[in-house]
Amino acid sequence: MTPQPALQPLSFDERARDLLRDLHAPQATVFWADVIVTAFIAWSAFLAALFLDSLAGICALLIAGLAAYRGVCFIHELTHLRPNALPGFETAWNLLFGVSLLLPSFMYVGVHQDHHRISTYGTPRDPEYMPFARSNIMMMVFVAHSTLLPIFLFLRFIIVSPVALVFPPLHRWLAVHASALSMNLAYRRHTGAGLASTMRIWETAILVIWAPLLVAMSTRVLPWRVLFAWYFVSATASFINTLRTLGAHHYQSSGEPLDRTHQLLDSIDTPGTLWTELWAPVGLRYHALHHYFPGIPYHNLGEAHRRLAGALPSEAPYHRSISHGLWQSLSSLYREGQRARLRRT
Repeated sequence: MTPQPALQPLSFDERARDLLRDLHAPQATVFWADVIVTAFIAWSAFLAALFLDSLAGICALLIAGLAAYRGVCFIHELTHLRPNALPGFETAWNLLFGVSLLLPSFMYVGVHQDHHRISTYGTPRDPEYMPFARSNIMMMVFVAHSTLLPIFLFLRFIIVSPVALVFPPLHRWLAVHASALSMNLAYRRHTGAGLASTMRIWETAILVIWAPLLVAMSTRVLPWRVLFAWYFVSATASFINTLRTLGAHHYQSSGEPLDRTHQLLDSIDTPGTLWTELWAPVGLRYHALHHYFPGIPYHNLGEAHRRLAGALPSEAPYHRSISHGLWQSLSSLYREGQRARLRRT
């Protein structure tokens, strides 16, 4: 028998895709059960905090903040779900979290995709990328401003939106400049008739829900502590998400587009433990893996990581994306930014 030529080893891309071929379908029961239970915990704890004093009230608010943060993170999944994959889920999410936290899904859906495109990742057109590896000062400012996000959202949706709804030029300006959850202040959103219509729907829904509550507080039917509690919950979610964002990448792009493999190497997985699930929920602990396979739903990313970690050779690029913890990632980024800043002085 004539000997067959030896098979060439599959590339990382081919081997990984073959290993994960069956993990791309979202499970509706997992999504719905998770978001409903999360919303129940978040808003039950929020209501409990309004009636509890001192330490118990603070603990309830912390629970509400962590649960609300987990709920908010589903907005990331919304951006990657195929149309009609989970009918009604985006609307339900908006009613459970988007309206109450002044963060409707249109602020992220249609925006986050620019963070994944090969042509825009790591460039000035990326809404979620800043050169933190070049300046530790920039990193600290980013953390410091995180608790101001709820104030910006309140101004944008409660103060400015009512005027914009009756003044189209202002509404068009909002669509371009203030309708994207972006940390890149230079980012400008592409707009169209569909976005404008969606904006009006959810801006109106927010006003319908929030206006009676604000009137009730201004007339002392409800105490102002309701608004302060909302700010605490929203700011907690924003602060944790800021730390998670800093721990998601190495931020070493030179500003030029990066292909999938280089996106993988510039991104970080933190498999971790239960603690990791608190600060990087809904699959966000597997951020590098997600950048290579953005279509895998959050509930399958853990299995995808286990398969890749066990099957790929030690020299595979994927292994270089793994961090032991958030502190390691943050401290490494801070030191890199500090060194880069000192080299320029």
